[in-house]
Amino acid sequence: MVEALIRSVLGNLTVLMFPVAFVMAALVRRSASYETRLLDWMLLLFVGVGSVWSGLFHVFFPSIASKSIGWAPSPFETEIGIADIAMGITGIVAFWRPLQFKGAIILYVVVFFTGVAINHVYDALTARNLAANNFGLLLICTIASIFLLPWLYFRAQPTGRVQ
Repeated sequence: MVEALIRSVLGNLTVLMFPVAFVMAALVRRSASYETRLLDWMLLLFVGVGSVWSGLFHVFFPSIASKSIGWAPSPFETEIGIADIAMGITGIVAFWRPLQFKGAIILYVVVFFTGVAINHVYDALTARNLAANNFGLLLICTIASIFLLPWLYFRAQPTGRVQ
């Protein structure tokens, strides 16, 4: 039972980081607004920890990563893994950086996640790939973050306007 719980948590860590960011933003009041705190925690946990975790799986356990997405292993697995790790590290660093720094990683994440989401939806519709990490909670969190991160960034602006 404990082993199954550990496997479930580790196998869904990226998805778990999404709601944990909301909880942390509510509990840890280190900045003025909830939106600013949520932006910080989303960058640290969902983008940061989640992307590093996903990247490590793509680099070191490509057969597990590709199977969870419903795809065949590919040499490009390492490249996407490195991109995920880089994005994740930048998301982690953004937690402590000024808003302009956060804006740059948000732009990258939104473009990257939009491409990922389109590809996964296309794969689900054309190849009937309904694997958990292709067309499941991870996709929902990914799509939600495409809209949530820019909105939080806008709300975090001192004047309500993007600088």
